[in-house]
Amino acid sequence: MSGKGISPEKGLLVYPAGSTGGDIIEIMRPVKRKTGTSPVAGPFHAPLAGKTYSLFGNALSTDPYYDRVRRLANEILRIVPGEESLLALIRKTGGRKRLLVKAARRADGTAISAVLRMLGPALSPYTTNVRTHLKGLSLLSVTDPRLRTTEEQYHLHMLEIELANRVHRDRFLQSGFRIALLPHCLRDFRRECESVPGDLDAVCAGCSETCLLHRVSALLREAGIHPYIWRNAELGSLFRRLEGKGDFGVLGIACLPELAWGMRACMERKIPVVGIPLDANRCMRWMGRFEETSVSLERLWELAGGGRIPIAPQDDDDLRT
Repeated sequence: MSGKGISPEKGLLVYPAGSTGGDIIEIMRPVKRKTGTSPVAGPFHAPLAGKTYSLFGNALSTDPYYDRVRRLANEILRIVPGEESLLALIRKTGGRKRLLVKAARRADGTAISAVLRMLGPALSPYTTNVRTHLKGLSLLSVTDPRLRTTEEQYHLHMLEIELANRVHRDRFLQSGFRIALLPHCLRDFRRECESVPGDLDAVCAGCSETCLLHRVSALLREAGIHPYIWRNAELGSLFRRLEGKGDFGVLGIACLPELAWGMRACMERKIPVVGIPLDANRCMRWMGRFEETSVSLERLWELAGGGRIPIAPQDDDDLRT
């Protein structure tokens, strides 16, 4: 289905004239979930547009994105067996932008070409604004490599995060001390944040029931994870301070490029790390001002050990639409 999308100006899903009732009903079809209560209960966020990406794509929730990435990872692992081997391939080639462009455009018999040619058609609905963003960058932004992330790199980041979670989730959950680093942009911008200093970084004070930082922090605490709002800590010094706590694991929440970078930094230090991306990149760094963003509480609860959400049956052809 084509023609509908997310308006970057208003940050909402829009339908053009001519959309049929069947189109709208199809994307509004509810996702089947487990019955019962859980900490993720609460209102769902409306679809948001990011500066370069949105995990909503053309849907009203991010569930289709997560289901698609999982299935893509399974398919690609048939080409490059083993999560660690596939992660190594992504790390080896992920910084070579010209190579990635060529490999994505034509099949050249290499593994990275096969991977990119599977990722591109399936994940492009979530990265529709990347090329426009790159064309509008100033020369001053050359010092910020995350701002210059290409569409091929975004797709590799999506796959890399899924693979890293598979590899490290069990070790993370078994760690004696588990922390989560949360982005400040999840807070409620309608009021002042009343977070307080903690032993490692700022901690949510729970001043607003509707604030996503509060809801995420409460969910993580229930899962036995210590949440911190990442404001002042530098990863290297943070890890050195955590060494005194024995074995520890890290859960990160950030926009796609930042999350992939942070997870790599943890993996290089042999730290078990898992992560979940923000639904869209809408902070000052990307938008020039802070805009409200969101994260999937259901996927976060699953990642934090609260149980897996079942995936509805889906044809392999859906991975190519």
